[in-house]
Amino acid sequence: MIRIKLSDLLGKHKMSQKALSNLTNIRPATISKMYYEESKRLDIEQLNSICNVFKCEISDLLEFIPDENKPD
Repeated sequence: MIRIKLSDLLGKHKMSQKALSNLTNIRPATISKMYYEESKRLDIEQLNSICNVFKCEISDLLEFIPDENKPD
């Protein structure tokens, strides 16, 4: 599974979802879905915008966690 670490980044930078939405022009509902890890698809441009705001690497925003119950 892919873990979206947006809540960690927002907390670390003491930034609200609304502020991030304003800085990136990403809809608040989209930010909220990412924050609560409910997103089914992620847009590359949006990920780029978020990384630019936080001056971070994509690995600071996304983490791959292997599924334990699925065979290779």
